[in-house]
Amino acid sequence: MPRISPAAALLLPLLLLLLSLSPIARVGSHQESGEWSCESDSEVLIEAAFRPGAITLDGHGDDWKDVEGSEFSLLPALDPDEDKEYGGGKMTVKAAHDGSSVFFLLQVDGNYAYSKGENTKCPSVSLMFQIGESASYHNMGGCKVGPDACTNKTCKGHEVDIMHFSIGNAIPGRLYGGNPIDNREGNGGDRFGHLVDLYGWSPHCRYIDGTGPTGNDTSAQNNWNGAWWHSSFTVHSGFVEEDSPYASDGQKGTYYFEFSRPLRTMDRIQQDAQFTIGESSKMSVAFWYPVNGNPWHGSGHFSINCDWVPLDISLGGSSLTKTASPGSWDATTAFSLLLSVVSLCLSVFVMYRVFRPRSVQYKPMEVALG
Repeated sequence: MPRISPAAALLLPLLLLLLSLSPIARVGSHQESGEWSCESDSEVLIEAAFRPGAITLDGHGDDWKDVEGSEFSLLPALDPDEDKEYGGGKMTVKAAHDGSSVFFLLQVDGNYAYSKGENTKCPSVSLMFQIGESASYHNMGGCKVGPDACTNKTCKGHEVDIMHFSIGNAIPGRLYGGNPIDNREGNGGDRFGHLVDLYGWSPHCRYIDGTGPTGNDTSAQNNWNGAWWHSSFTVHSGFVEEDSPYASDGQKGTYYFEFSRPLRTMDRIQQDAQFTIGESSKMSVAFWYPVNGNPWHGSGHFSINCDWVPLDISLGGSSLTKTASPGSWDATTAFSLLLSVVSLCLSVFVMYRVFRPRSVQYKPMEVALG
């Protein structure tokens, strides 16, 4: 591997940031050090419960209180060593669907950090989903073809779907992602808040939806929407850009990142994962944070697991009915039984009144004989 000069090393983060902001450019890559080792927890699971009409996409977590989440330690994605775990705490991931769209809530503790226009000095999150059957979590799809030769043919079967949200230009509580202007141009970009829709075959071959090494396809769209929030905010009626930085730096609290996307999209070029009710998909979550105030870099993210995590899109009936406690079940049953007995008695009484034999007083008939 050729050596990188100190000057080039200093310029590399800036180059990666510029590339990530361009909707037609390849997204910046990352490098690993040493041999990859992973001890994945095979029992982890994220379940998207059926919650029609329950979730408002505003960055707040209040409407998620009845949805069970899965808690994960955040370890460095390229070196999942427990000694290097994110110091702010664990991440809770919740998912739900309403039969049409799927919703996600990412909840993680962290001191407030925000610097307007500087994404790497603000927290950032990403969701990744398997598309191709051969797509691995490690190496973001795992296509072994070099960056100059990766195409939808040479890397077929290694496709992954990625949503990335950098909040440096995003107002808390406001929606970002798919919008009429960028969607009209046929790509997965977001010029307003950098909540972008990507696909890839490896860390070296990632592109905004609708763009690629062999040309652009104007049928693509950004199907994601999302918002963010921090629990230290004291204003709940709505922020505007002039309110930046929205809170004092360093305040303790919790970050909330909330997203939604249709279960099925109109993708026809293998750049979106498709979800089916009653079936399982594979996903992962990444988190960037400016630890100790230092800007993060592209490969410096934390991950919830060192392998894919199953995402189950639950059937409606299994989540609509909650299992009641034995005490409440007995009280309900007793009340229902009492009503049934009363109804039966009333029915018998009414039937008796209607059909009972009537007693008629006998009166002999007098017949004239002539």
